[in-house]
Amino acid sequence: MKGDQELQVIVQQGKEPNSTFQDERNSVSSSQTQVPNSNTYKRWIRVIVYTFFVISGQAVATILGRLYYDNGGNSKWLATVVQLVGFPVLLPYYLLTIKTHATTTQGDGKTTSPRNRVLVYVVLGLLVGADSYLYSIGLLYLPVSTYSLICASQLAFNAFFSYFLNSQKLTPAILNSLLLLTLSSTLLAFNNEESSSQKVTKGEYVKSFICTIAASAGFGLVLSLQQLAFRKVLKKQTFTEVINMIFYVSLVASCVSLVGLFASSEWKTLSSEMENYKLGKVSYVMNLVWTAITWQVFSIGGTGLIFELSSLFSNSISVLGLPVVPILAVIIFHDKMNGLKVISMILAIWGFTSYVYQHYLDDKNLKKTQGIDPPEAEGSSGQSK
Repeated sequence: MKGDQELQVIVQQGKEPNSTFQDERNSVSSSQTQVPNSNTYKRWIRVIVYTFFVISGQAVATILGRLYYDNGGNSKWLATVVQLVGFPVLLPYYLLTIKTHATTTQGDGKTTSPRNRVLVYVVLGLLVGADSYLYSIGLLYLPVSTYSLICASQLAFNAFFSYFLNSQKLTPAILNSLLLLTLSSTLLAFNNEESSSQKVTKGEYVKSFICTIAASAGFGLVLSLQQLAFRKVLKKQTFTEVINMIFYVSLVASCVSLVGLFASSEWKTLSSEMENYKLGKVSYVMNLVWTAITWQVFSIGGTGLIFELSSLFSNSISVLGLPVVPILAVIIFHDKMNGLKVISMILAIWGFTSYVYQHYLDDKNLKKTQGIDPPEAEGSSGQSK
């Protein structure tokens, strides 16, 4: 929006009483209305792409994680590593698109000290590493429907943390969205919980339940802290900063997970685990590789939505994608599609629409406060001079 304000200054400076400049004023006035509209369209195209990344990346990665456990995989730390270690795939994407995004910037232009930047990456990396491990424990013992239910609570945790850290306003539309999205995932918990939980002991079930709640709280905190870091510490939001955030946070988190893998001695059992994998060695390796890639797709989408809108919106899209996991299970694992799953998807779409509508109202009010007048108002102003 900084460019829009500068454009308005140019228009004001060009308004001379001499009639010879009338054509120039009309041309600039037309550009004033076209540039914001063009930027808005491009912005929402990026939002749609990031949304697709979040939903598809999360759904496919979760299904692959379940496939890993169901076919003989048992290493919680390895499941954590593959969530994080795929960040080098961002390098080709970064090199190919850096020129396109080089002029996209939001902030005050101030530089951040290296010490503060490293501190942000290390703190977030440690949180993400611990959070990913807790999620791995939850996915190991919980049925998919229950896992989706608990993960939906991350939206409430994010709203809580964003309210205090980022002054997030909880409007009626947002509250309606949170309620619908949470209810959407809650319905899935009543679908097949009893039949799915018979394979594990009560102690393991409770352990995974608590770990997933803690992971959801941690994920909500991480998203809020990322938004706070962009606004207060990094002091600018550019394409480069988004990629740096993903890259270095994932690097720290990957180191944490690798230390855990070797410290727990789980690495000693990986060879026999691959030998005994039900789908074969090739499927074992491909599962891990594509799990790593799809989690990075999810990470790009989630951080991009924080960059474009807010952490709460990013988390809302993440929750919207949770009901997709049981739907994919119907196709891949031939689970039954029943009324609860259909109602869940309808509520998720309704809640998502409610949240998008709130952001539409926010954008509309933002344009009014910045003084972007409609063409009719500018025309009448020119006639009065």
